[in-house]
Amino acid sequence: MNAREIFEKYELTDRDVNRIVEMAWEDRTPFDAIKAQFGLSEAEVIKLMKDQMQLRNWQKWRARVQGRATKHRQLRETEVNRFKSTRQRDVSNNRISKRKS
Repeated sequence: MNAREIFEKYELTDRDVNRIVEMAWEDRTPFDAIKAQFGLSEAEVIKLMKDQMQLRNWQKWRARVQGRATKHRQLRETEVNRFKSTRQRDVSNNRISKRKS
């Protein structure tokens, strides 16, 4: 499956793609969070990143995230069991609900 097929399969907008790239670039955002929010598997995220980035930058990103404990839920410490702020209602909304005084 190439990037164009991924766009069509998940009906991704440019804004969605930008957010996926942003989340994939962040070291602390696991691939599970991207799957929960957009439905893309890790392999699909990798293909999407390769399509959206220059080859050298993609290679650097792959080297950085490959086997990284914070990007893979199985490798994370057991005490880290969330991928969203406690002040967020839902990952897909990405907004802070009423602030607590």
